[in-house]
Amino acid sequence: MTPSKARPRELWTAGDRYEAYVGRWSRLVAREFIEWLRLPARLRWLDVGCGTGALTKTILARAAPAEVMGVDLSEEFVFAASDRVQDTCVRFQIGEALALPLENTGFDVVVSGLVLNFVPAPATAIGEMRRVVRAGGTVALYVWDYAGEMQMMRHFWNAAIALDPSARALDEGERFLICKPGHLVALFKDCGIRETECTILDVPTVFRNFDDLWSPFLGGQGPAPTYWGTLSEDRQARLREHVRARLPIAKDGSIHLIARAFAVRGIEPVS
Repeated sequence: MTPSKARPRELWTAGDRYEAYVGRWSRLVAREFIEWLRLPARLRWLDVGCGTGALTKTILARAAPAEVMGVDLSEEFVFAASDRVQDTCVRFQIGEALALPLENTGFDVVVSGLVLNFVPAPATAIGEMRRVVRAGGTVALYVWDYAGEMQMMRHFWNAAIALDPSARALDEGERFLICKPGHLVALFKDCGIRETECTILDVPTVFRNFDDLWSPFLGGQGPAPTYWGTLSEDRQARLREHVRARLPIAKDGSIHLIARAFAVRGIEPVS
């Protein structure tokens, strides 16, 4: 393969295509995340980088909140979330993780799902999460294990790099070094969050057949689909078949993988 010369612009804006790509799996990991937090009912929650509302909806369904606010930089994602999650205690707002358009100490819990690695200044984002949570409140987030067991993406990038070594520079596993338990805990501690701990969240990702796994990569949302879109038809065909040949495809055509996320949480210090 001819090496890629420049990193294409990656998009996270189309709600339906995001859902097909990772939204269906982010909903599963969101359930595990909320179960791990085990927080009491009637709290005020903020979901930073709410996307299409997977985590917000899970908070509403499983945490019995007093209120939930979702904030995302993408207007289309905010629109999609507002359409998918309709409840009187839920609000959505356009806003940036690095400068949340919210007052200080307004929430009991501030969370973020699958977002931190895409923020250009993670420590600043954590500082903003701390600013808007009350003293003694919870700050928590989770990210995919891109370098290891987020398996659908790992299969894609392993094949892409085998055919085009320059694709390594686009691989989330190479780029997002923060997506490791040690890095996440260190970041929280360095930002002043107390009682920090990390856990592994594994969810099954079962695909009916190869097309069910592969078609979401054609939607243009995120690094892997964006890279795919830069390839010629011949290179696309070679990559597709390289991935297919290495998947654990069952006799009935189904493909059973897992998606692993790392979650971290801590407490905002009380003065």
